[in-house]
This record gives sequence, structure tokens and C-alpha cells, in this order.
Amino acid sequence: MTAFTSGVADINLDESGTPQAETKAATFKSASSSIYDLAASMSAKGQLWNWGVHDSEFVAEIEARLPGFTEYGTDGFSEQLYYLALRDLPKGLESCDGRTVLEVGCGMGEGLNFLSRLVPTARMTGLDLAPKAIASATATLSRGDTLRFVQGDAEELPFEDSSVDVLVNIESSHTYPNLGRFLREAARVLRPGGALSHIDVFTRQRLEAMRRITTEIPELKWVSDHDISDQVRAAVRRRMAPDSHLRSTLNKQRMNRLARTLALHSQITVFGGTFADYQPPASVKMLSRLGLVPPMDSLPMETYRHQIAVRV
Repeated sequence: MTAFTSGVADINLDESGTPQAETKAATFKSASSSIYDLAASMSAKGQLWNWGVHDSEFVAEIEARLPGFTEYGTDGFSEQLYYLALRDLPKGLESCDGRTVLEVGCGMGEGLNFLSRLVPTARMTGLDLAPKAIASATATLSRGDTLRFVQGDAEELPFEDSSVDVLVNIESSHTYPNLGRFLREAARVLRPGGALSHIDVFTRQRLEAMRRITTEIPELKWVSDHDISDQVRAAVRRRMAPDSHLRSTLNKQRMNRLARTLALHSQITVFGGTFADYQPPASVKMLSRLGLVPPMDSLPMETYRHQIAVRV
């Protein structure tokens, strides 16, 4: 699920469980669900699923499995991030063969659909809070037990104990009001020896909170924590480039020059532009000063990380 950085959950984790915190959490979840439902209703097929990463080694490895994977509708950066989620598991991508894979925060399901092509023998399920996103994924992508989608809450996973081999969570947990509750749910549904592949962008405060919480969940043994910020910025900057797939796609749309500029600005802003030092064009800055374009205010995202834990 794409990271809307202005929507980072700001629930005080030390007050979780109190009536005030629970009310605030419910309000935040409702707003988050509405945002992603709106995104689902505006896009018949998502071309950008996350900020993405770019690494020439990843591209070569994916091409070996899926020749021409960047030639049909996307720029390939989102796919590379999903590939990384399984590539760096303790036993590698092959460990998913014939296994049960759950993505929590699947959005419209395009990323999990891509993973199902990489590991066609796996049984994959996507879960998301937004009902319209799940309805769209079910209608357009589901394939029996191979790939299915369910609506649900990351903090109350509707799955049995020890029923999942691999749990993937990409650019989603920053929207969860109670991060600890999600991680405990992940530990509950994972089988012993199963793995959690967690990828997200962090503020300094959020990273400190996660590291504190992980010490309180002995069922999860964290085996790696990699800063992939440079690879993420490389992808975002390539999307901003004059000859990018994103710009080429927008140039084919029937819209006037200002509308195209605003559409590009919106896409870049949502998909990590600030993290990659994006500066809007003068026309957008002027409209922002006039209050006609929302400002680019967001919490200071300091690092983008890939973390893996094993259920003990």
C-alpha cells in the first residue's frame, strides 16, 4: 500500500488501550480506509504501487524470471520493491514455493499479483482495510486459492494461529495507530520458522518506537534491518526524470498543460518526492502560495528500511 506520508499515524503508543487512544485510532483508520477507497475508485489499474526501489541487480534477476516485466504498463520500480520483500528472506525466494504468503496492506492487489507470478506455486492472500480496494482486487486479479483478497484490519488479522508461512508488509504500517498490536498479530498468525518481511519509511520517532516495541515481542527474532533509502531515492528520482515512464504516460493523456503539471506534481509528491528532494515547478509554487494547491507539508521521513523477523 502506498505511503501517504502526511497520514503517518501519530497515536501515542504509550497511551494505547486507553479510551481516548482507541477513539483516535478508530477515527484514523476510518480516514485511512476512505483515502484508499478513493484511490481505488479513481484508478482502474494502478501503475504505481509504492515508492519503489531501483537496483540494476534486481532488474537482471527479475528479468531472468519474468522476461520483459517492465514493458507492459509500469516503470518496474514498484515491482523491484516487492521482489526485494521475498528475495532477502532467510531462505530466499524459493522458500515461498508451495507456501502460504499473506500481504497485510495489499491495496488494490497489484503487488501481490506480481509476487504470484514470481512464485506461482505459492498460495497468496492479500488483506486491506479499504473495502473498495479489496473489491477491485477480487474482481480483477483473484485466482481461486492461488491469489485471493479479504477485507480486514492489520491489528486484528482474521486468520488462525500459525496459519501463515510468510507475511509481507510494504509501505503500510506507518498508517497503523498501534504498531505493536500489528506486530503481535503477525507473530500470532506466523508458523514457527515463518518470516515477516517488513518494508516502510520511518520518521526518527517512529523508528525508535518500533525498535522499542520489537524488544517486547519475544516470538519474533529480527534477523536483518537494512537501510534501503538510497535505492528508494534512485527510483523516485528516475520517476521525476524528463524521459520517465510516468511523464510519458501523463503526456499521452488528454489534458491541458497546467492539468498535466498538477497531475505530475501530485504523483511525485505522493510517491516519495519529498524524500528524494523534489522541488515543484514555479507554477505549482505560485498556486500553492495562493492556496489553490495543498502545501507539501509532511512529517520528516528520515529513513526507508527493510526489516525481516523469524517466528521462533
